[in-house]
Amino acid sequence: MLEVSKVRKSFGKTEVVKGVTFSVERGEAFGLLGPNGAGKSTTISMICGLLPFNEGDITVDGYSVKNNPMEIKKRIGVVPQDIALYPTMSAMDNLLFWGKMYGLSRKNALNRAYEVLDIVGLRDRAKDKIETFSGGMKRRINIGAALMHRPQILIMDEPTVGIDPQSRNHILETVKQLNKEGMTIIYTSHYMEEVEFLCERIGIIDHGEVIAVGTKEDLINRLSGGTVIKMEIGHYNKSLVEELNTLPFVEKIVTKDDERELEIFVNSSHQALGELVSTAVKNNVEVSTIQVQEPNLETLFLQLTGRSLRD
Repeated sequence: MLEVSKVRKSFGKTEVVKGVTFSVERGEAFGLLGPNGAGKSTTISMICGLLPFNEGDITVDGYSVKNNPMEIKKRIGVVPQDIALYPTMSAMDNLLFWGKMYGLSRKNALNRAYEVLDIVGLRDRAKDKIETFSGGMKRRINIGAALMHRPQILIMDEPTVGIDPQSRNHILETVKQLNKEGMTIIYTSHYMEEVEFLCERIGIIDHGEVIAVGTKEDLINRLSGGTVIKMEIGHYNKSLVEELNTLPFVEKIVTKDDERELEIFVNSSHQALGELVSTAVKNNVEVSTIQVQEPNLETLFLQLTGRSLRD
């Protein structure tokens, strides 16, 4: 349904997307996971035809973004990071406006608007102005606007940023149901748990490059030293880190929080705990806390990039 092939994008001399390549099957939910500034939104903007790209190609349902942008826009619904609604208009009038922008007749737009309000759970607020809505409710109407023309692909760019837990859960369940009904979903986020909940396959992007693609299980299986032990110490000690790196079960150490938190990738957590603490004591370093984190996508991202998803 979507093919992104060796796409590059620069702003001036700064290259922000560097040969990104991935594909999405029809009916699939695909997650693009990465921290803020990784290139997710720029990639989405190029898929939608909002930004030109310098190299590569993007096709949607067989149509090239470069050669057939209008055919692509008929097939996609976009939920941007920022709210794209008129605050002084009602929810219904916003949906009717976007329905007309997609070419729907007044009658079809009205019928579809009621359907969409049911989908997002806000039919009882149809006549209320958007400016009276909570942040979460605005996000839900934002999704509704993208659904007005029954798109084949729904592209969602960080749709749950800054909203309450109840609205967040409602959005996630709504997207899950749309995907079950056959809609292709592309979901970008820096929230690992959202992508894990919604998506069958995941692409991890950092500094404008897709560094891994696969199912959650495939990606976690790539981990070397799949368990992370987080150890908070009283002060950074170079000789401690050097000695920890010589231990046979230690694969990698990442320092965080002014070098007072060590994230230690190990291949045997049961053996590791005691030796890590005793090594710290031997180097006269106080251990404040120590905890074991089982392997997940956050662990993989940390190992691949040396930083966490929320950095």
